[in-house]
Amino acid sequence: MRHGSEEAGEGGRQRVGVVASFDFTRRAELLRWVPPEVECATAFTQPVTYEDNRQLVSRLGRPEMLAEPLRELRSAPGGMPAAVAYLCTACTFVGGAAGEAALRAEMTARGVRRALTTSGAVTAALRAVGARRVAVVHPYQPPVDRHLADYLEAAGFEVAGLTSLGLGSTDEVYDVRPGQVEDAVAEGDRPGAEAVFVSCTALPTYDLIPALEDRLGKPVIGANQATAWALLRAVGSRARGHGQHLLNH
Repeated sequence: MRHGSEEAGEGGRQRVGVVASFDFTRRAELLRWVPPEVECATAFTQPVTYEDNRQLVSRLGRPEMLAEPLRELRSAPGGMPAAVAYLCTACTFVGGAAGEAALRAEMTARGVRRALTTSGAVTAALRAVGARRVAVVHPYQPPVDRHLADYLEAAGFEVAGLTSLGLGSTDEVYDVRPGQVEDAVAEGDRPGAEAVFVSCTALPTYDLIPALEDRLGKPVIGANQATAWALLRAVGSRARGHGQHLLNH
């Protein structure tokens, strides 16, 4: 149901919003999940300096980082979108459940009616597909990988395995090829896992998920996929994607 002009975009389409980290490069892939009747507005955080992965995501995980991009979304034609997601996995789990809640609270305080984060969307997606024991594939360096496991375990999941892409530096994530992700997911699956979660919005997953689910016989949840799924559900719409188990829920 729509709630006035704030939820209507160009041509009367529903509007959702995404705040992405300044280094987000997968917008074209993200939009493949968005149906034509929904407009997806995007704003980016300001750049931050960093020396390692943990410093990068910790700085991007501060609630005040959302102020400027939310101001940008609010001032765009149509006003604040009906629902807004902070699209960054590690930025939204590095502070634990309290940190994730603080980010949503900041969004709500700045006029967002339905505030989401990628990490929150992921846990909702895993619950939707009935997964409690999860194998995780990620591109992070320590200790960020441990923060991810802690976040999932605090949310009630059992982490069956943490498989790294083996990147030597934070910046290598921008050059990861689909084949690397596919190989890591196949390697990272565990016999007792009920789903595989591919963490990080920088990783390509849209075209990989259907074949991987067929191969492994279980749901494969991607960070961008889960965010799009939850964001569209928040406005009564559905994400697009053939052969992706999550999208049946």
